[in-house]
Amino acid sequence: MENLKNIAPVEDFNWEAYENGESFAGASHEDLEKAYDSTLNKVNDREVVDGTVIAMNKREVVVNIGYKSDGIIPLNEFRYNPDLKVGDTVEVYIENQEDKKGQLVLSHRKARATRSWDRVNAALENEEIIKGYIKCRTKGGMIVDVFGIEAFLPGSQIDVKPIRDYDVFVGKTMEFKVVKINQEFKNVVVSHKALIEAELEQQKKEIIGKLEKGQVLEGTVKNITSYGVFIDLGGVDGLIHITDLSWGRVSDPKEVVELDQKLNVVILDFDDEKKRIALGLKQLTPHPWDALDPDLKVGDHVKGKVVVMADYGAFIEIAPGVEGLIHVSEMSWSQHLRSAQDFMKVGDEVEAVVLTLDREERKMSLGIKQLKQDPWETIEEKYPVGSKHTAKVRNFTNFGVFVEIEEGVDGLIHISDLSWTKKVKHPSEFTQIGADIEVQVLEIDKENRRLSLGHKQLEENPWDVFETVFTVGSVHEGTIIEMLDKGAVVALPYGVEGFATPKHLVKEDGSQAQLDEKLEFKVIEFNKDAKRIILSHSRIFEDVAKAEERAEKKAASNAKKASSKKEDAPMIQNQAASTTLGDIDALAALKEQLEGKK
Repeated sequence: MENLKNIAPVEDFNWEAYENGESFAGASHEDLEKAYDSTLNKVNDREVVDGTVIAMNKREVVVNIGYKSDGIIPLNEFRYNPDLKVGDTVEVYIENQEDKKGQLVLSHRKARATRSWDRVNAALENEEIIKGYIKCRTKGGMIVDVFGIEAFLPGSQIDVKPIRDYDVFVGKTMEFKVVKINQEFKNVVVSHKALIEAELEQQKKEIIGKLEKGQVLEGTVKNITSYGVFIDLGGVDGLIHITDLSWGRVSDPKEVVELDQKLNVVILDFDDEKKRIALGLKQLTPHPWDALDPDLKVGDHVKGKVVVMADYGAFIEIAPGVEGLIHVSEMSWSQHLRSAQDFMKVGDEVEAVVLTLDREERKMSLGIKQLKQDPWETIEEKYPVGSKHTAKVRNFTNFGVFVEIEEGVDGLIHISDLSWTKKVKHPSEFTQIGADIEVQVLEIDKENRRLSLGHKQLEENPWDVFETVFTVGSVHEGTIIEMLDKGAVVALPYGVEGFATPKHLVKEDGSQAQLDEKLEFKVIEFNKDAKRIILSHSRIFEDVAKAEERAEKKAASNAKKASSKKEDAPMIQNQAASTTLGDIDALAALKEQLEGKK
């Protein structure tokens, strides 16, 4: 109130003229109104004009468009532009110059929408950088508010690196370039990646221009695949192949690196355009072979883990990056080459003996059979000639059976040593693969690591007995069991077989003996070594006829002698006569017997 005391009225103010409606300082009221109106913008409803932000709070923005009152716009209409400040020029749409409260009603959103299509087309044409507000996620990307239009931002166009979390971009205001417009459907596609690509292209040229083999650079893990790791070198991508990640074997690159990890890499190679850059990580550390115990030598025992299996062998890692091969032939003393998988599998811990060691070539061969004694070193003591054993049938050939007495000790049973009596045409008739068979050691071939074995030798040779039974000239009953071009196979007693040629199969009536016919056969040849008995049916009646003929001749001869020597002593004549008559009686009886059989 004290301040009010100091305020004095204008001394020369003409109050009387004012009351009578006269103009101030000699000017009329109408003139004053015209002068006042000339200071204000001429505005129309539903028009877009530019205004100036003159005040802001958390909810509203006050905009002056040069009109008699200011307009108030909700702040959320400006959320696409978080940098909005007092003094900025903004476009506004005049909805109403004066509402019921006398307030100017403005809309920034409608102003943007009104001009948006023209502006977005101009932005595409001029390659202009524009701002947009990321509203939400959608399938394959994001929805962006650009000038009030909902534009599509593909996921691949957000950044040059792959995006793992799209949600972090929602609510952000970013710069974009309009890359595509579909005029018919009013669709707009924008890109943020396009902005940084131009900048990166320049960086890329600078980096590529300085690239040299052997150069060490820092990079960031951009992507991990099954075959390697992509590294961002600052706008340029390089690949570390899985084999260049570590000196040891790597089954999954994620065992060695992780996404967004920063690491040093060395340039191994690149193509002429330097578009493909091969990088290495393991090359930055010394080779494990160089750190291998200098005292390690052939014959030493080492322990390791099976890292790779193949049919021909197994690779054993005895230290990270140091591997040795155990060839399948070094897994067992057995000469039957099997698959390495029969002996071990990946992950097994094994002990082995160093067989060869080449530090320059970084190669090592190992063996595990050497951990056991070679069975052939003491073969004479363990399997002496004449000793009997049980073996397992491993394989057949036409001439015999291969068997294994123990791992690494093999032998052959010749087909002729399978049976004393049975004629074996192929070993499969006698035994089968995988079966056990009793054997006797016949001979040792240490140099070729092979035993000669026999099976029939475990029993007595029945041919020793047959020699006394099937004597030459003896007669036996037999059955024809097989007819061949060269003759017939005849089954004899005791499971023995004999052979008769066609001329010895002719019967007394001149007919030929037939298959399955049972006849008397005479042994005409016996060969114990060859196990051969030659038979004849024909000889039986042929020999009888010859015997009769001889007896008749002998009787005639004796009668002649008797008549010429009547003076000889009667005692002698009687003896000769009785002998001759006895022979004749015996032959006559044999003849009757044969005739009776007919």
